[in-house]
Amino acid sequence: MSCRFRPCIDLHEGKVKQIVGGSLRDDGTAPTENFVSEKPPGWFAEKFRSDNLRGGHVIMLGKGNDAAAKEALSAWPGGLQVGGGIRSANAKQWLDAGASHVIVTSALFDANGKFLQEELEQLVETVGKENIVIDLSCRRIGSGWKVAMNRWQTITELDISHDTLDRLLPFCDEFLIHAADVEGLCKGVDAELVGLLGSWGKCPVTYAGGAATMGDIEIVSKAGRGLIDVTVGSALDLFGGSGVCYAELVGMSGT
Repeated sequence: MSCRFRPCIDLHEGKVKQIVGGSLRDDGTAPTENFVSEKPPGWFAEKFRSDNLRGGHVIMLGKGNDAAAKEALSAWPGGLQVGGGIRSANAKQWLDAGASHVIVTSALFDANGKFLQEELEQLVETVGKENIVIDLSCRRIGSGWKVAMNRWQTITELDISHDTLDRLLPFCDEFLIHAADVEGLCKGVDAELVGLLGSWGKCPVTYAGGAATMGDIEIVSKAGRGLIDVTVGSALDLFGGSGVCYAELVGMSGT
């Protein structure tokens, strides 16, 4: 039993970075950066393309990343998904720019975190469910998890549960779930969350957050029953980390 590796290109201020997810703020405070690449986004996209790592995600963390995202997408048309500020009004332009899917979170909620069913339905009408990934990135609240929007700063009314996944499944092709509390910390994955996702298993789900070693990848594989794909950021040697070897993940993915 193994899990498939999904690569990522996280963009902040037009550069490829690895950031501690919980440190992103709108108040002007600089986030905690684990890695800032000297290489452009297209370099990473071309590498993922050469290694046939499909279904990775390009995430725009804030404004000023459109050109960088389009550079990555143009380097591998159809090979990468894109997220960050996606809504029904601009989703098609990102598919036209080369994304295989658009990833959406914040547009599905109002400012207070109330879920907007009509916005999701509009998005499906605009680009089709087969081109949509719903990002249910979350924070632990009590004994469970709540979806967090607005760069993980605002807790919404939507919980992470089998019922929620069932409710949203007719409107998307995949789910992407960052465990925001451990994102970028390299202190281990949220195995309980992975287990909940793996016990559902009705469509592709990618987990991200906290992976520090190949042992953590094994935890995702076992807890997720081989049904949950995994993203590795700050611990990956490709992003300046030392705990996880990119070449090993490529081999694990069977490419």
